[in-house]
Amino acid sequence: MPYTGTVQVGGPADVHELRDLMISKVAVGPMDNNAYLLRCRATGQQLLIDAANDAGTLMELIGGDGIASVVTTHRHGDHWQALAEVVDATGARTYAGRYDAEGIPVPTDVPVEDGETLRVGEVELTARHLVGHTPGSIALVYDDPHGHPHLFTGDCLFPGGVGNTFGDAANFVRLLDDVEHKLFGQLPDETWVYPGHGSDTTLGAERPRLGEWRERGW
Repeated sequence: MPYTGTVQVGGPADVHELRDLMISKVAVGPMDNNAYLLRCRATGQQLLIDAANDAGTLMELIGGDGIASVVTTHRHGDHWQALAEVVDATGARTYAGRYDAEGIPVPTDVPVEDGETLRVGEVELTARHLVGHTPGSIALVYDDPHGHPHLFTGDCLFPGGVGNTFGDAANFVRLLDDVEHKLFGQLPDETWVYPGHGSDTTLGAERPRLGEWRERGW
């Protein structure tokens, strides 16, 4: 079955099979969060993005090979409810943006800065620090050498707009500025976007609406 990125809580994962990387997307918990399991095809090493909820579902997804690392995209509680249980079960190293680590109750082994590289087996991911939804949110970019980039945005970019800045106009401007400069300004339209909730999109689908988002203020 071709990958669509459409998943439901309690339903099966959807798997995006790339030449060097397998990306499994699953929906968990009462807030319909997305979690992503990345598996290096050459080594079998795995990395989980957002142990959001439903530890049993995540452990079933992870399977017997375990995970080497788990990345929390930001400090909001709906993105780390299963983190302690998953880390206890797997011994995975924990990663989070440096400026959000203090807001995550499970200790962060590796505080991540903008532009730093994370690895899963032979695959490299580049972190992008995005300010506004939280002080230390990070997105992860996999620049597929055999195709287009793949972008994991947490709650900073969705189909139809940037993440919630809770009525703070200054934070909205900061977030949109960061998203425009660090994501839209550096990545092509073909970039596939995997958000923290809901359906996937591409940068090309969203780029024509950037001016509209800035004008409306959310």
